[in-house]
Amino acid sequence: MICAALVLLMTPGLAFFYGGMVRAKSVINMMMMSFGAIALVSVLWLLYGYSMSFGVADASGRITDWLIPHVLLNPFANVGLHDFLPIHADGTMSALNAHDTYSLAFAGFEATFAIITVALISGAIADRAKFGAWMIFAGVWVTVVYFPVASWVFNFTTDASGRVVDGGWLVHRLGLSDFAGGTAVEINSGAAALALAIVLGRRIGFTKGMAKPHNVPLTLIGAALLWFGWFGFNSGSALGVNTSAALAWVNTLAAPAAATIGWMVAERLKEGKPTSIGAASGAVSGLVAITPAGNVLTPGWAMVLGVVTGVLCCLAVELKWRFGFDDSLDVVGIHLVGGLIGTLFIGFFGAGIGLLDTGSFRQLGVQAIGSIAVGIYSFAIAYAIGWALQKTIGFRITNEDESAGVDSIVHGEESYALDPRF
Repeated sequence: MICAALVLLMTPGLAFFYGGMVRAKSVINMMMMSFGAIALVSVLWLLYGYSMSFGVADASGRITDWLIPHVLLNPFANVGLHDFLPIHADGTMSALNAHDTYSLAFAGFEATFAIITVALISGAIADRAKFGAWMIFAGVWVTVVYFPVASWVFNFTTDASGRVVDGGWLVHRLGLSDFAGGTAVEINSGAAALALAIVLGRRIGFTKGMAKPHNVPLTLIGAALLWFGWFGFNSGSALGVNTSAALAWVNTLAAPAAATIGWMVAERLKEGKPTSIGAASGAVSGLVAITPAGNVLTPGWAMVLGVVTGVLCCLAVELKWRFGFDDSLDVVGIHLVGGLIGTLFIGFFGAGIGLLDTGSFRQLGVQAIGSIAVGIYSFAIAYAIGWALQKTIGFRITNEDESAGVDSIVHGEESYALDPRF
């Protein structure tokens, strides 16, 4: 429950991180997309999201049947998580047993993963999205993409030795190694972000250096909160106080620290100066990369991963200028690319499963298939939802409203309503 609270804090942290990088007249809209995700996804998770992702619906107790979780046949099987609450006919409730107590805590923990995944997407469409259309997209996307993908990756059971014996097809049938969501969270959100960036098109005056962050300290505060919350994200995924949790904690320190250095060095060589925004972005890229690999890398390899990710993500954020897609706040360059690097790195250096230890490319192939499957699925569905919204109610604000500022047009507010006399 403490880890769940830490992960929930990541979404307000993301709002700060994103909010500081946009224009002053867009910061409210940017932050509202994160807070809107908290509200909407929490409700949907309690209504049917947990049931879709982690419920068991068939009589044999099987979790999934290939791609489709059995519980999709009845997504409201555990609406309001009522199955974990021993409520009697007279309305009284008994004390929860150990299993139901654990299940409630686990349901709360996993809810925060769904929330942050949706919120991450919003950075790609900063400065130009209608808030109402974003909320509709968020509700549909989390239902048809995140909840099923979470079942593919996170919904599994193990035997006494820890071997996976049933569950989502990516982990159980394929053998994917993804500790805390390199595929389900990072690649998933990054692919969806790319799709929306393409659907909504470029901002007015789309050129390199077109807009500078309006509040750098706000972004650094957001990065600090993200890093702080990420310790709960990764360590909590061990589901207990154990070796995996301790190793994940240390690696969550090691990888982003090394990635920060890697990004700053690359930026210094590329641009001539290391920037604070670059340092913050480097830290986040390292956090992204260690997410799937926190339990299978030594701290030494975690630092190697961090340096590699910091350098490559620093270069990857330039791709939007070369290929012409307007990923406003580099969700693709950091989360999609960082998630891919961390997930594939396991295939080379994962303890006991990677090429270095086994001499086999099998795990690398598995990691690649899982990454590609989630990426293609998320991109295709996100593009379809975004396109449908743009063609019906409109997803992007008009050029005139973009110039005037999305905050005043969409929300009727100003982020810094200062007295003009001062």
